[in-house]
Amino acid sequence: MKIAIIGAGAAGCFAAANIPYKEGQEVAVFEKTGKALQKVKASGGGRCNVTHAHTDITEMSAHYPRGRQLLKKSLHRFPPAKTIEWFEQREVKLKTEDDGRMFPITDVSQTIIDCIWQEMMRNKVQVFYHKAVEKIELLSTGKFAIHFADSSIYECDRVIIAAGGFPKKEQYKWIENLGHTVQSPVPSLFTFNMPRHPVTELMGVSVPEVTIKIAGTKIMQQGPLLITHWGMSGPAILKTSAISARELADRNYDFKIIVNWLNETSDNDLKEMLLEIRKEQGKQLVHNKNPFNLPKRLWEYIVQQCGIKEDVKWGELSASAQNKLTEHLLRDIYHVKGKTTFKEEFVTCGGITLSEIDPQTMQSRKVPGLFFAGELLDVDGVTGGYNFQHAWSSGWIAAQNII
Repeated sequence: MKIAIIGAGAAGCFAAANIPYKEGQEVAVFEKTGKALQKVKASGGGRCNVTHAHTDITEMSAHYPRGRQLLKKSLHRFPPAKTIEWFEQREVKLKTEDDGRMFPITDVSQTIIDCIWQEMMRNKVQVFYHKAVEKIELLSTGKFAIHFADSSIYECDRVIIAAGGFPKKEQYKWIENLGHTVQSPVPSLFTFNMPRHPVTELMGVSVPEVTIKIAGTKIMQQGPLLITHWGMSGPAILKTSAISARELADRNYDFKIIVNWLNETSDNDLKEMLLEIRKEQGKQLVHNKNPFNLPKRLWEYIVQQCGIKEDVKWGELSASAQNKLTEHLLRDIYHVKGKTTFKEEFVTCGGITLSEIDPQTMQSRKVPGLFFAGELLDVDGVTGGYNFQHAWSSGWIAAQNII
């Protein structure tokens, strides 16, 4: 049997690593660029966020804005526990961080790459670079003929398409020609640009837990926030971008966000806190006394935005200044104009329509012998190891059913 895998990313290489070598069998991976496993190398700041330490499948699947129904089945067959076991059987131990993200104990993504690669080589997998697919032809024999941009053709019995997410719908044409439909792709997991906004002068400041809301919607997320020289980033922003990927694309990335710097603190909670502060620390300067554990630079910025002078004490704070402070702490409004996506960690919302895939096998319901894995499907998760877990699960399932 000849098996072709299109795409040398996480899903494609993991599928290849899970097809044991047999006499007379040929597994070939075709990659359009000159490198394999590029996202694995770049992810998690070069540490590789392999998966997330969930034990409950329903809870895990809730972290995917799209594809939950498929994931409830695929994660049941290959959950995070099996990912951990797979790597540990090959002497790669993973560790869990406080937020549930899992990394190799080496904190180096190359550890994961080497492990998968060694397994591929053990399976005698051949890898071919600079092989962009132009067409997949169904032959009368039931086989496939893959036509590449360099005019070469590869005939095989089975195909796994694990080519990743394409940013433009026309790039899926060769898959649509096989009878599959594609949900139009838009970016997911991106940071928010705030051109020339004074908050960007606080670049490098991070807040451990905030609540973000897209103005005019019910979309709300919590998590750490990082202020950058172009706007805002961090898990809270990335999660918000994933949940609202289509809506923000429709708005051409021009919208407003509301930030609660005190996370879940309500107006009543804050009113009581401010009364307590005025009573017990009334002689302290507002500028100097930050009672909310916010970073010093952020606190000074908020106080300045409220127009509170440096010599004002907590006991002297006027009702209007207190109202302004409440608004800035609980409902700070920022105009977002544009996004920044990191090429190596780019994630696509959109892809192959899931009703056309059998989640138990990852095989096409339209073309026997054709399988899909990874980001090419209309599945995407928030940041935290979820997208890689989908790659491992779908790649493993495809490999098992080809075997």
